[in-house]
Amino acid sequence: MADSEALFQHATEGILVVNQQGDIVRFNPSAEKLFGYASAELIGKKIEILIPQRFAHNHTSHRDQYANNPHSRPMGLGMELWGLKKDGSEFPLEISLSPFESPEGRYIMAFIMDITIRKQAEEKQKNYSVELERQVKNRTLILEEAIQELEKTKKELHMALQKEKELNELKSRFVSMASHEFRTPLTTMMSSLSLVTRYGENNDKDNQLKHVGKIKNSINNLTDILNDFLSVSKLEEGKVENLPEPLDIKLFMGEIISDMQSMAAAEQLIVQHHVGKSQVNVDRKLLKNILFNLISNAIKFSPADATIDLHILVNNSTVRIDVSDRGIGISKEDQKHLFERFFRGQNATHIQGTGLGLNIVARYAELMNASLYFVTEENKGTTFTIIIPQ
Repeated sequence: MADSEALFQHATEGILVVNQQGDIVRFNPSAEKLFGYASAELIGKKIEILIPQRFAHNHTSHRDQYANNPHSRPMGLGMELWGLKKDGSEFPLEISLSPFESPEGRYIMAFIMDITIRKQAEEKQKNYSVELERQVKNRTLILEEAIQELEKTKKELHMALQKEKELNELKSRFVSMASHEFRTPLTTMMSSLSLVTRYGENNDKDNQLKHVGKIKNSINNLTDILNDFLSVSKLEEGKVENLPEPLDIKLFMGEIISDMQSMAAAEQLIVQHHVGKSQVNVDRKLLKNILFNLISNAIKFSPADATIDLHILVNNSTVRIDVSDRGIGISKEDQKHLFERFFRGQNATHIQGTGLGLNIVARYAELMNASLYFVTEENKGTTFTIIIPQ
């Protein structure tokens, strides 16, 4: 008995004994340190004095149930248990219960351990895990962003390489085309210059004028080739912008016709038909390039005595321009390729051109947010229509 009393007094765990009614009957020194009470202050008090108020009510019913079926076990399995000190502070604890009987009656011995340090370590571990998880998520997010940026850079690089490849192909095809297209007008010019000199010596004015006309046509063809290439180059470099400005469309079309009429055959006529107001808001340079290409094609693909009609309709929301010729038309097979770069129709291979004009027209129309379409019939003519929003 002396040994058990020494163990009770010197145990490092807090030990207290309660009777079946929940009254504290023994309280060892370690328990006094845990709860801050002297043993004499608790003897005869209900055990609930050592339990936070929010748990005390439920504890009474749990205690009564245990008293009816006492057995050794840990208390509050799966639950967090808290003790209440004399100063009102709380601390986490673990309790093991062990019932025993003596001549005086049934008692329950509770072994109590303060687990504050363990809880702090667990909380620290939990916080560390949460922080680690947060860092992992952040690093993952950074990695994902880096991968996305890498993919974006990869795509941009691929697009740049593709564009470079297309530009190199364009240059290669242009050199090939230009070497052929330049040769013909240059040969014609050299031959005609020689003949002009000869006919001048013989005072043959008719033949002189005929070959001067050939030289003039050859120069126009060379100018068209250079203009097409310069336009494509500027488009590829992103140097072309749509900059609308106020414009008298009727006067503007008159200037275009005057310029283009000099390129037409002697009996070809370019006629303007205007309906609606004159003041519009468009990009002068882009529209001029579009019309030069369309009218130039109409001239080249029409008979020498044909009329080329320009119909202009202006209303509050759009400017519509139709360029109509009575030329060779476009076959159904060629129509789907008409706006492709370097494409030449099967019925137009004998007519000089770069195959770039309509591609340029389509891209300029896109810059102007304009609609572009055509209606054609072989050997009867073609009408190109552009509708520009206001």
